[in-house]
Amino acid sequence: MENITLTVNGMSCGHCVNSIEGSVGKLNGVKNVSVDLDNGKVQVKFDSNVVSLNEIKETIDDQGYDVE
Repeated sequence: MENITLTVNGMSCGHCVNSIEGSVGKLNGVKNVSVDLDNGKVQVKFDSNVVSLNEIKETIDDQGYDVE
């Protein structure tokens, strides 16, 4: 398992949290997603043999947020 913390811009409310946690959490290989709205961070615990960091970033990007 890998743990990463991504900086995500554009998150401002509970809907943003639900959108990201819901979409990333559905990816195969993702075990846990936690959004820190106040600091603009998303922590993801995932199996890199099943899902890539790129796929996670693309999923967040597809929800309309900017991943650094």
